[in-house]
This record gives sequence, structure tokens and C-alpha cells, in this order.
Amino acid sequence: MRIKVLGCSGAEFPGHNPPGFLLDGVILFDAGSLTNVLDKHGQSAIKDIFITHAHLDHIRDISFLADNIIVEKRKQRVNIISIPSVIKTIRKHLLNDSLWPDFTMIPDYENAVLKYVELAINKPIGINGYRITPYKVTHSVPAVGYLVEGSSGKSLFYTGDTGPITATWGKIGDKRINCLIIETSFPNRMRELAITTGHLTPQLLKEELLKIRHMPENIYITHPKPQHLSTIKSELEKLKVRNLRLLIDGETIKV
Repeated sequence: MRIKVLGCSGAEFPGHNPPGFLLDGVILFDAGSLTNVLDKHGQSAIKDIFITHAHLDHIRDISFLADNIIVEKRKQRVNIISIPSVIKTIRKHLLNDSLWPDFTMIPDYENAVLKYVELAINKPIGINGYRITPYKVTHSVPAVGYLVEGSSGKSLFYTGDTGPITATWGKIGDKRINCLIIETSFPNRMRELAITTGHLTPQLLKEELLKIRHMPENIYITHPKPQHLSTIKSELEKLKVRNLRLLIDGETIKV
């Protein structure tokens, strides 16, 4: 299991890319960064995109990927995969033939470059040798995180954007998570804003980790606001949690 970090930032500035995590070169989790990072060969390998929620910084490059496929006349179909409410928002507000063309109908329905695939919460789907299950998280819009389980027994849980959650950790139960990619967007002094908007601070992160039955083997932090990065980093270090660190754009994680 190899995860390339295309982007892991909570806002866009030079050197800070929105979220995008590429598994084994073919499965993408969130599409905030994709066409701005991968060349045409990297883009052409992508077959499935799992979306955690429909905020722009997690979906925008779906549009540009579809456009590139058409322009380059590639025989490539990409599945856009998420829960029904997320698919509905993308269909209505992004690929709506107004803001951007509806690439689920281009060049025609039978040969369209994009296809929507709806998931049920807590129900796994099998793709490319992986068992991938969406679990509900807490955000300002409908959102899920994804548990990815490989045939080797290794597992990854990516929360996407989330505030405090309890039920999901209970549902994951005795599963052992080798790699947890979890967000921490704001410093501790902004706790109220974090909770209101469905995000975490370092202290809230610590409270979440205490809810997990088995501490993950490695914990990687995504989605920090660049404006508060130094403070968030300092506060994370003070937690003294083993094998916890901030992610870096462009790195590859091996699970």
C-alpha cells in the first residue's frame, strides 16, 4: 500500500496544495490536488476517485481531469465514488453544464469519461484488491471518511475533514489501523470555530485518539491552515504522541 500525498493543506497558498491522496497510482482520495501535480501519464492511470465531501477544495480537479481526458482523446473512464448526498452536490453544483460541463454525458452517456458510483455508509466496496468502507464523520456538510483494508492485512483510515466523532470509532471497533490520516485544521485557541465548522485542533485530536480502541501504528496530520501552521506544529509536538507527524506535499507513505 503506497499513498502519494498530492496535497495535504487546509488552504491554498504557494507550496500548499489542497487535499489529494493517491493509492498505488490508481485510486484517489479527494481531488483538491490532481491535475496541478500529476503529469498526463499519472492522470491517465487514475480509475477511481473517492470523495469525502463536496467542498471545493476536495473536488475541484475532477473538472480539470475530465477536460484533459477529452482533449487528449484518452480511452479513460473515471468513477466518482461517494455517498448519495455528495454525488448529488457535485452533479448539481459542479458538473452541471453551467459552472462546468457534465462529463458524465460527454462524449455521450455510453462512453462518458466520468461515472457516478453511490456508496452506502458502513457498507464496503471492493476495488483493486482493497475493501473500502465509508464511515460517517462530523463536518459542516455531509461527509465520510474511508477505511481501506488490503489483502495483506494492512489498513488505512482517512478521515477527510472532520470535527469530533464518537460513533465511527465505535463502529471501527477492534480493527487495527496501521495508518491514520486525520485532519487538524486550527490551533487550540480556535477550538470553538473548529467545532462549529467541523474541524479539529491538536487538543481535540488528542481527545479523538483516546476514543480509538487500538492506537494506530502511524498517525499523519492533514489539512492544517497554513496561516497557523507553526502554532499547530508546536501544539502537536506537545501532545507527545508516538509516531505522529504532519504530512508534507509530495511525500509517499508506505503502509
